[in-house]
Amino acid sequence: MWIADQWKDYEVIDTSCGEKLERWGSYLLVRPDPQVIWNTPKKHKGWTKMNGHYHRSHKGGGEWEFHQLPQQWSINYDHLGLTFHLKPFSFKHTGLFPEQAANWEWFYDKIKKADRPIKVLNLFAYTGGASCAAAAAGAFVTHVDASKGMVGWAKENAKASHIPETSIRWIVDDCVKFVEREIRRGNTYDAIIMDPPSYGRGPKGEIWKIEDSIYPFIQLCTKVLCKNPLFFLINSYTTGLQPAVLTYMLSTQLLPKFKGRVISDEVGLPVTESGLVLPCGASGRWEA
Repeated sequence: MWIADQWKDYEVIDTSCGEKLERWGSYLLVRPDPQVIWNTPKKHKGWTKMNGHYHRSHKGGGEWEFHQLPQQWSINYDHLGLTFHLKPFSFKHTGLFPEQAANWEWFYDKIKKADRPIKVLNLFAYTGGASCAAAAAGAFVTHVDASKGMVGWAKENAKASHIPETSIRWIVDDCVKFVEREIRRGNTYDAIIMDPPSYGRGPKGEIWKIEDSIYPFIQLCTKVLCKNPLFFLINSYTTGLQPAVLTYMLSTQLLPKFKGRVISDEVGLPVTESGLVLPCGASGRWEA
């Protein structure tokens, strides 16, 4: 498992009864987590003195309950010199997936050691954690997301992280349509990062369902890779897409064209109280 263990401003304190107790900077949040199927004693005082608690509804969705939590605050990922703005919004999210720091560290190192200019295409790029990490390593990043609001949030994170404005190109578009246009334009990239949702809609109502769409999309994305690409990273939060599935998809599309190697594994976050690691999805990595 790849573990995001370099955080100072973020911490999973404890997990129990379908929920996780987290520290985001100075604030404590309790949020649902489908992986937490165990029922262990909730001894930490944060379970009763949290600043925010997301209550899931039996009818789907849910709502936040707040206790002296600001509308927005920031945390730092000191290891790479990044800063992220956070705010609780729909469906339990805060605007950041801290476990992805394990992947940031991996490709940051690869970009630094590449000894050549690296162009990165970040698809379904959300609030820009990966874009900021890649740009901080010296890459030029094209950040693509269908949500104008998310791209605006990502711009704020890049500014807070002191990323030069010339390091990231911001695109609000359906990811599939954008890649198709880049193929027609003849544009290529040295690396691709993608963090596809399980289900989503593009700006014009385009439907994305990961089980049906992901493999053809990987196939399409290989056409915008340069002749000597550096890496290809795909993340999955869908339980049906296990590491072995990610390995198979990347291997069948990338190894025949570019050789290299593929490794996939779970990503996770250390839990302070138990000393265990909370699984948070999976990632597949192809590298030259």
